[in-house]
Amino acid sequence: MFPLGQDFDATSWASLEPVTNELISREINSTDELEVFFSDISDMAEHVSEAGAKLYIGMTCDTESEEKQADFLEFVENIRPKMSEISNQLDLKIVNLDYLEQLPERYDLIIRSMKNSIELFREENIPLSVQCTKLSTEYQKIVGAMTVEFQGEEYTLPQMRRFLESNDREVRREAWILVRERRMQDSQRITEILDELIELRHKIALNAGFENYRDYAFRSMERFDYTPADCYEFHKSVETHCMPVIHTINDNRLIGFGYDKLRPWDVNEKSGDSPDVQGRGALVPFEDVSELVSLTSEVFHRLSSELGGMFDRLVDGEVLDLDSRKGKAPGGYQYNLEKTGLPFIFMNASGQQGDVETMIHEAGHAFHSMYCSDLGLIQERNYPIEFAEVASMSMELLTQPHWGVFYEDAEECRRAKRMHLESVIGLLAWICRVDAFQHWMYENPSHTHRERSEYWLKLRSRFGPRTDWNGFEEDESLFWQTQGHLFGAPFYYIEYGIAQLGALQIWAKQSIDPQGALSDYKAAMMLGNTRSLPDLFQAADIKLGFDEHHIGSLVDKINSALVSL
Repeated sequence: MFPLGQDFDATSWASLEPVTNELISREINSTDELEVFFSDISDMAEHVSEAGAKLYIGMTCDTESEEKQADFLEFVENIRPKMSEISNQLDLKIVNLDYLEQLPERYDLIIRSMKNSIELFREENIPLSVQCTKLSTEYQKIVGAMTVEFQGEEYTLPQMRRFLESNDREVRREAWILVRERRMQDSQRITEILDELIELRHKIALNAGFENYRDYAFRSMERFDYTPADCYEFHKSVETHCMPVIHTINDNRLIGFGYDKLRPWDVNEKSGDSPDVQGRGALVPFEDVSELVSLTSEVFHRLSSELGGMFDRLVDGEVLDLDSRKGKAPGGYQYNLEKTGLPFIFMNASGQQGDVETMIHEAGHAFHSMYCSDLGLIQERNYPIEFAEVASMSMELLTQPHWGVFYEDAEECRRAKRMHLESVIGLLAWICRVDAFQHWMYENPSHTHRERSEYWLKLRSRFGPRTDWNGFEEDESLFWQTQGHLFGAPFYYIEYGIAQLGALQIWAKQSIDPQGALSDYKAAMMLGNTRSLPDLFQAADIKLGFDEHHIGSLVDKINSALVSL
């Protein structure tokens, strides 16, 4: 039976059931047999993972296809729940074996994860989790269908970003208002979706013996190495060191633009980006997706022949869907195809500098998957999310010396680098805002819509730019609706901040020892999930920390780089 053939159909319970039955009933009489058992479970899990990945990819690439959505939901409703129960049975079988302690050290983290899953598993939570997935899928479908008519053409919301970089303030204002008006048409249902998700997730937490979903999420996401208190310290450190920089940047913009105040179409609420204060046109790093791909390949080849070759494997493997189009889900992601052996990259390119950063970011995730692909078990390759983002965010910074590939004009290249470094600081603030919002929502699950809006605005006063939303107060109070993680990946956001701190340290080393920085990067990425989070940071020769001194020193390095640009 094992290994399962490449044509094994993991979307069919008729195919999976005899495999799971054999695993559950198999007798294990030695450590050697147990190691084979782990290998066979991994083989099955790889097939299930890839089947789910392909269905999710198909659905997000074409949210208007009823067939693709139905196929994905069929898998979510009929395969994942059964596999969740099977996984729990297999975990119980393994952890109750007498000679578990005789296993090699490579299994330590896997066993820890199994024991954690057993403690959290509740059969009554399976249908609740299915319902959560259906609701987050509905959110994606709603947002993916959003388009606006602008200057005689129909555009998706990601495509409208280009107009928000225009030097013509009236064009920006009109584009921004059109996007907000379109979002507001569905705002009531999106609010209801979050209401339903909060209620369902709170039930999941209570069923598992937790006071709130925040505490449950920390355990289910295996955050063994930091706590909510660490997150609060992170928030305070960013507020102390990043916000003065953000306000100074925007004060200089106000003077440069000659405005009496900055409006929401003047500064990007999430990244802190703005049009050029000197009136120069928006950066145009590429004309179409094919050029984005070819230029990105050249950047990676210049950085490292190994990385260039890895990126070319993705191109040759046809695992890139990069253009923005109607009916495509928003955002970007990388999804590993465990059996195919290549990661899939999804994004919504519209011809901006931000697209370059997204392309490089998702490629960093792909490199991480490829570097640890030789690890034998799927559990060894499922690295911590916090370190996954180190892989991607480091690439954004490490490739900066080669961004001239996208810009013939040296001044435009400097602009791109400066915009990126400013957005690093802006993003840290946005990350803390979103993370703090989630802590509050799930610690107070019975809150009203008014209380939710008030708290969101309170966080904006701590972490947001001082832009004037007069006349758009409702939009301001509902701007959280644009953050897809709140719907599909609750509490997955502080990871970006933790990883950014790691990426900045690797970037700082690059200025002193470029090859050493790449070597540390590779060595750590190859470890996959075979070390704890602090040990992975140590393997990359970086520090895992949240204190004001640590974050302040990294912000100082960014400030120094900005001055040099």
